[in-house]
Amino acid sequence: MKKTSLQRKKLRKKRVRAKVHGLAHQPRLAVFRSLTACSVQLIDDERGITLVSGSEKELPKDKKCTKTERAALLGALIAKRALEKGIKKVIFDRGGNAYHGRIAALANGAREGGLEF
Repeated sequence: MKKTSLQRKKLRKKRVRAKVHGLAHQPRLAVFRSLTACSVQLIDDERGITLVSGSEKELPKDKKCTKTERAALLGALIAKRALEKGIKKVIFDRGGNAYHGRIAALANGAREGGLEF
């Protein structure tokens, strides 16, 4: 029987999560993407806590831009917050999404903001 797109995404997420594990000095940068917005968390999996978080809803709404551009701004925002907490290196967790479009723009924005993957 053919799997639905949601079932395939869950399998990809499980496969990625098995290989990716965040530490205190190098947390996991977990990305959640919905149809309307993205949200990001820096997670220490050893202690099970979120160190830094951010969402597109926190970005200023005065500019008209595409969802991809907003994802890049979110990447820069999360990089700024992480650097304030003293975090420079992260492990990228795309959350079962393809590394394309908004996910790639968010990663590039975080890299330009100063994070190292």
